[in-house]
Amino acid sequence: MTTSWHIPEGVNIAFSTRHAGLSKAPYESLNVGLHVGDALEDVLANRALISERLLLPSRPAWLDQAHSTKVVEADNQRLVCADASYTRQRQQVCVVMTADCLPVLICDRQGKQVAAIHAGWRGLCDGIIETTLETFASQHADLIAYLGPAIGPEAFEVGEEVREMFMLLHPETSTFFNSTESDSKFLADLQGLAKYRLQLAGVSEVYLSHACTYKNEADYFSYRRDGITGRMASFIWLT
Repeated sequence: MTTSWHIPEGVNIAFSTRHAGLSKAPYESLNVGLHVGDALEDVLANRALISERLLLPSRPAWLDQAHSTKVVEADNQRLVCADASYTRQRQQVCVVMTADCLPVLICDRQGKQVAAIHAGWRGLCDGIIETTLETFASQHADLIAYLGPAIGPEAFEVGEEVREMFMLLHPETSTFFNSTESDSKFLADLQGLAKYRLQLAGVSEVYLSHACTYKNEADYFSYRRDGITGRMASFIWLT
């Protein structure tokens, strides 16, 4: 997925799938979400397996995510309610969990700071990306963004009110919403909207995975598809 992505020296990124974990159905099998009803011991074991496989340099700074625009400095010693974290500390791992929402990983070209963002449509519309960008000392033109697996533009159905909220901020974003057979429903391009907002903020180098969590049941959890399901993780850290 990332073979053609430019990743600066000293920056590391990784995305988990649903494979090779210990959780039982309907969380089968590499679920990392503690909040979805899965057995605590299985989730903790899955998190430990990922850390071992990725050779993570420290315990990730897991967040209590709430579709907010709160951004915090990564802290692996306590659980913080936020939807994005950043760090300038070497070996500190930023992480977000998703199961259709969009993981956005950001770094500067000098490899001095990284950030991880959980971007559902509400957080994206409310400015979670822009708020996170403001934590960087570098100019936005010196930043790189990586958009991980998320629900794709052929599967993400939203109401007219969601489309209107985005268009109220930027009328031109209407192009990221396609009509359906229902007059009140649209198919939204979550990755396209995020890339647009990044580029509008001055981040020109943006990489997309193009993997649809909804359609690829074999590899990814999807809340829209399954309702009760697990969560994947997206990681970024400095070495």
